[in-house]
Amino acid sequence: MFKHRFWWSLVLSVPVVIFSPMVADLLGYHLPQFPGSDWISPVLGTVIFVYGGAPFLKGGLSELKSRQPGMMLLIAMAITVAFFASLVTSLGVGGFELDFWWELALLVTIMLLGHWMEMRALGAASSALDALAELLPDEAEKIPDDGGAPVEVPIAELAVGDTVLVRSGARVPADGQIIQGSAAFDESMITGESQAVERGTGDTVVAGTVATDNTVRVRINAVGADTALAGIQRMVADAQGSSSRAQALADRAAALLFWFALGAGIITAIVWTALGTPDEAVVRTVTVLVIACPHALGLAIPLVIALSTERAAKAGVLIKDRLALERMRTVDVVLFDKTGTLTEGAHAVTGTAPAPGTSEAQLLGLAAAAEADSEHPVARAIVFAAAHHPEASVLGLRGTDFSSAAGRGVRATVDGTEVMVGGPNMLRELGLSMPDQVQADVDGWVQRGAGVLHVLRDGQVIGALALEDRVRPESRATVKALQDRGVKVALITGDATQVAQTVGRELGIDEVFAEVLPQDKDTKVTALQSRGLSVAMVGDGVNDAPALTRAEVGIAIGAGTDVAMESAGVVLAGSDPRAVLSMIELSRVSYRKMIQNLVWAAGYNVISVPLAAGVLAPIGFVLSPAVGAVLMSLSTIVVALNAQLLRRVDLDPSRLATISDQDRRTAEREARPSIL
Repeated sequence: MFKHRFWWSLVLSVPVVIFSPMVADLLGYHLPQFPGSDWISPVLGTVIFVYGGAPFLKGGLSELKSRQPGMMLLIAMAITVAFFASLVTSLGVGGFELDFWWELALLVTIMLLGHWMEMRALGAASSALDALAELLPDEAEKIPDDGGAPVEVPIAELAVGDTVLVRSGARVPADGQIIQGSAAFDESMITGESQAVERGTGDTVVAGTVATDNTVRVRINAVGADTALAGIQRMVADAQGSSSRAQALADRAAALLFWFALGAGIITAIVWTALGTPDEAVVRTVTVLVIACPHALGLAIPLVIALSTERAAKAGVLIKDRLALERMRTVDVVLFDKTGTLTEGAHAVTGTAPAPGTSEAQLLGLAAAAEADSEHPVARAIVFAAAHHPEASVLGLRGTDFSSAAGRGVRATVDGTEVMVGGPNMLRELGLSMPDQVQADVDGWVQRGAGVLHVLRDGQVIGALALEDRVRPESRATVKALQDRGVKVALITGDATQVAQTVGRELGIDEVFAEVLPQDKDTKVTALQSRGLSVAMVGDGVNDAPALTRAEVGIAIGAGTDVAMESAGVVLAGSDPRAVLSMIELSRVSYRKMIQNLVWAAGYNVISVPLAAGVLAPIGFVLSPAVGAVLMSLSTIVVALNAQLLRRVDLDPSRLATISDQDRRTAEREARPSIL
């Protein structure tokens, strides 16, 4: 809307300015004269006022009704006064010389440009609720009551008591209970847990979660608004509804300027009328009200926002909400989700403990061969580790007769021997125990919160593997840089307390919240806010959406879910948490530019409005409308040049938070599965 109105208004403004007597006098040229030339500015100026000024007139009326004056009402007042004063002059009523058609045209055009720049910079409005709805499949495989073949039906037709088939890799269409089969479910969208959870007959499954390895039958016990996913939608909606309604900086400045202009206009009219010059009272009052809305104020903030958004994008930060940009400089604590934010969000083999008589290469090779046909994320991590191990990768082991048992592990035949890979349940069922040499390593892994898988060959334990969600090498640098800037760092996760505390200690985090469900994440943000802290929440999952919306600044990792990105005011294009530093630096610098521009724009008014009102008339100086308009244009040029200085700001995350050589070596070592 602003784009189209701007271009049309710009085109129409050219002849309005050219045929303005005031502009001709200022620039010293003769107006072209032909039949009807005197009406070019009035006619086109009226079109600009009605068409281009419509958004401001509607917005001003809305602000007037809500008794919250701001930028829209200030602009509406200025263009309305300019329009009627110019119309009266063109019609020859009262003999006034108040030809403001050119000023009206430029004011509308520049304000449209400012709002268009701002809208383009900020992008489309958040649609977190729509993104949440997209997590559900469009159709479900419903099993008829007579037990026939599954039939695809829209999920809207599902009812409590229906039975559906959920295949491997498919999402659960509604909350329910497994009545046949078992599978590992990816429930990270609900719980935040990075590891898939085994669910079998009698267990409850949640709409939107994914069966990763097997097919199960589920009896539906909740549909529509009663599902857990719908509950998250309601929390996001509530958080959006209760988020701060604080006006942006420019709106607050515009509100103050409106009252200043209105008060100055009223005083001017009263004083000049009392002096016995009502005609001069009209001229002075109109001049005050028109020039009280400087172009500079309309462009001061949009220019800074547009340039800030451009600079941020080059640093991997996408700004969706201008309030987020302003608030980031005041953040007291950054609350990071663990999985996928401070950690890589994917399992990796971080330790091996072969039993006597078995080499590390044999242990990895046999485990990978047994897991090769599994689609489970843990299996893929083991296969990856073996493929990148210099000795295990050349063994050429292959598994056959693959089978999996939910909650226990997998079984396969490798080189004529039976190989099993599984967790503690497998050992308990088989009545086996770990060799002492292996148990010592396993105890250390368990203590730091790592997952442990045991490897058996022909019924004998030949070793164990540790699997963890590896901490990003950039995370420690991010935490330290934030703390150096006086910002506290907190961690929140649905993972077990042991895992969370281990990551917290490793990174030096100030406060850790573990085993937190989605509704509790939202509550934790509220709790931090109740302690008087301004919170920035950084997350990447569906379960983070309510908290992202509730926080003063919601920051989503771009590699995360659509829901997280739509719920946040800021999106990090990559997965580097150091980009949060770029956001803080940009917020502080851009805020300074906003203040500088507003001071300049307001300073122009503080000086020009009294002069236009005639405070120096006793000594023979009165600011003419033409000179006031020229000064207004110069003010616009100053704020535009000042905003351009933002291009010199360095927002490179790697320079704002440098990874230490020790952390870099650790990351390189952990990235090589050959050195575990």
